[in-house]
Amino acid sequence: MRKGLQNIQNSENNGYKIIAVDDEEGIVDSLSIFLKRSGYQFVGVTDPLEAIEKVKNEHFDFAIFCAGGDVSKKFAPIAVSKGCVVIDNSSVFRMNKDVPLVVPEVNPEKIRENVGIIANPNCSTIQAVVALKPLDLKYGIKRVVYSTYQAVSGAGKLGLQDLENGRAKTYSPLLKFSHPIFDNCLPKIDVFLVNGYTKEEMKMINETRKILGHPYLPITSTCVRVPVSNCHGESINVEFEKSFEISDVITTLKTSPGILVLNDDKNDSYPINSIANGHDDVLVGRIRRDFSKPNSLNLWVVADNLRKGAASNAIQIVEKLLNMEETYEK
Repeated sequence: MRKGLQNIQNSENNGYKIIAVDDEEGIVDSLSIFLKRSGYQFVGVTDPLEAIEKVKNEHFDFAIFCAGGDVSKKFAPIAVSKGCVVIDNSSVFRMNKDVPLVVPEVNPEKIRENVGIIANPNCSTIQAVVALKPLDLKYGIKRVVYSTYQAVSGAGKLGLQDLENGRAKTYSPLLKFSHPIFDNCLPKIDVFLVNGYTKEEMKMINETRKILGHPYLPITSTCVRVPVSNCHGESINVEFEKSFEISDVITTLKTSPGILVLNDDKNDSYPINSIANGHDDVLVGRIRRDFSKPNSLNLWVVADNLRKGAASNAIQIVEKLLNMEETYEK
């Protein structure tokens, strides 16, 4: 076992010690709920400098960074040098070939490959690959088309304030968005790139390829910010190598980890934000054949972007680490 980890295991409260740093507190609030419920010793910090001072002077087994790429780039290596395994929620390490990009229901074996840092994927990518992985194993994915409907909480506190100001008709200056988010759908998340896509759209494309292990998989994506507070929705069109029956697709999804299927047309049962909110499952519904192209399928996927899309995925990575004793063998 790694030095220090054994001591924590034998400590009085039988929990591991974890520090999380988040410049907006929202994800740390969610992390705190998970960690305290599980008996971990948990410290949540909003100031990266304070967090690193704590890491230098106290032993922490894990550090969860949720404070953006600049903070992660500067401070994550310091935490690693002090014996922490870092789970990083920013995009800065995700496409680094030496850093595993992990969704525990999809590619948990990659956790073993970490050399101190594990990247937490983009929120919209996480829920998509949870739904796609079991179908890829069974039918072989040939092409994916993403259209996302992403909640304002993904843009942080300033984005939510813009939404609330719009609802209240305060006519306040915009704090986050280029246009009012209230009563609008904004087809721009993050910055535009030279290829015409946004950075968010390219994150979904590149991260999906890395997580599923298909580096050249044809994928296209359109990411849209919509005026709802929390939980992302995604329309996913997927073309397979093999033929399928809808009943088999539904059975496959129902029996796959982390998925809740809501697909009862007669009773208007399908994934919506208010059902997903506060839960960790990825909701999948509107499962139907795409008749415009052979071996193609449409899915509607909804998940809580602050929980499964960020905090709970990070905690699941930690829990997988703890269950892999050989990870800590020298």
